[in-house]
Amino acid sequence: MVTLNVEVQTRNAREQRRFEVSELVIAGWAGRDVAAMEHHIRELEELGIARPRATPLFYRVSASRLATSEVLDVVGGDSSGEVECVLVASEGRLFVGVGSDHTDRKVEAYGVTVSKQICDKPVSSVFWPWDEVADHWDDLTIASFATIDGETVPYQEGSVAGLLHPEELIRKYTGGDTLADGTAMFCGTLPALGGVRPARAFEARLCDPVLSRELKLGYQVRELEIAD
Repeated sequence: MVTLNVEVQTRNAREQRRFEVSELVIAGWAGRDVAAMEHHIRELEELGIARPRATPLFYRVSASRLATSEVLDVVGGDSSGEVECVLVASEGRLFVGVGSDHTDRKVEAYGVTVSKQICDKPVSSVFWPWDEVADHWDDLTIASFATIDGETVPYQEGSVAGLLHPEELIRKYTGGDTLADGTAMFCGTLPALGGVRPARAFEARLCDPVLSRELKLGYQVRELEIAD
């Protein structure tokens, strides 16, 4: 179990909250737009990553991999981030944040499930109540920016309408309408602009144009030397 000390931003207030997370699940191949998902599958196939046996797939990851630090340690130079909406169920309520499914692509080429466990999964330190965005979910957008060779460039961008709705993901994962308290779920990602590639820094954003607010996540990537 891991404890996340976060701020919950509502329409009218901000409050400090503790999320006790005991189960972390990452929804893969979660595109609502079949063509866009096929594009993402093909770009990963170019890296040697096998086509999924079904869509979506749900990868279980140790909850201890959740992190809110601004520096992410990785082994070698083959990892990269992916912006995703993140759901957390706590005390009978559901909250929404933004995260990065940072993944070692070299490991992913021989085992996606293993690769999900290799890297920490950064999440934002600010979340919104689910019930404040549920009625206009498809209006939300996600984007990411990567610092590559000293230049920060757009890396991903699009509407969450391109991904399966969180309520559908929950039903497919649990067989019911709710996530159990203590569960965090990453909800899928969009194709990378220009292809998947590593970066020295990564920024992720979740924008709510209806309520005129935005969640941000940013971290530096520190590459640890491979000694053997």
